[in-house]
Amino acid sequence: MLIGFLTAPFRDVAFKDVVKFAAENGFGGLEVVTGVGHGHIDAAQVFKDKGRSVKRLLKGTEIQITSLARYGNPLDPDPQRRESFLNELRTVIDAAEVLEVPVVCTLAGFPLPGKTKMQTIEQDAPSVFVPLCEYAEKRGVKIALENWFATNLQGLHHFERIFEVVPNPNFGLNFDPSHLVHQDIDYIAAVERFASRIFHTHAKDTQIYEHKRRWIGNYESGWWRYVIPGYGLIDWGRYIGTLRRVGYDGVLSIEHEDAAFPRELGFIKGKEFLSLLV
Repeated sequence: MLIGFLTAPFRDVAFKDVVKFAAENGFGGLEVVTGVGHGHIDAAQVFKDKGRSVKRLLKGTEIQITSLARYGNPLDPDPQRRESFLNELRTVIDAAEVLEVPVVCTLAGFPLPGKTKMQTIEQDAPSVFVPLCEYAEKRGVKIALENWFATNLQGLHHFERIFEVVPNPNFGLNFDPSHLVHQDIDYIAAVERFASRIFHTHAKDTQIYEHKRRWIGNYESGWWRYVIPGYGLIDWGRYIGTLRRVGYDGVLSIEHEDAAFPRELGFIKGKEFLSLLV
């Protein structure tokens, strides 16, 4: 198991400098924001130069790219925007093949107008994700969805149903326990139930302000926030132990959304904490 991070907070920093920061601070992996004409890696350029420019940056380091990340809405209700995003996602998959990166991370999409999340999963997800997974499988790539609660993957019943209607073996999760904590969903049970679908993980914690929740109620916002691993409620020893027990030996990719820590310090503190447990 290795510790890495999602490069999104470094959006204003050149990729070579992100790699330098990661190497100097002992990170083992990078979940790299990737797109066509934007992101730390330009997927179209990777395909053109056979990945040589990216491989040069990593040469001499012990850093591996654990995934290419293109977070967007594959189920966009506008047909043109949807197809544009899916075309870009396919190009990212092509880049992953060239770079020998095993996973592409994205989102499950949002509920379509007039439909619940479950209805969107049952009626619309298969026509998008089945062919996308088939495209990725031919290139040796897995598709991992981050279970951000605002998307169609809110509860474990949504997890279960999406894997029933999209049964492709290379379709799985970029599992993030922090999105389950404030919903009072058992993240340990989720790991055990969906072990074979966990292809990548986000390391992010959740802090809950109980006094605020008791005052405003759980239908309001502001009573919880995302924090650096070790600063919230997740039992990281138990969680990492469960990941190991079910056979996961991949990355813990720190997703830094903690306003209490500057960018670099947050990643360093997260790594220091997780290093005690892996």
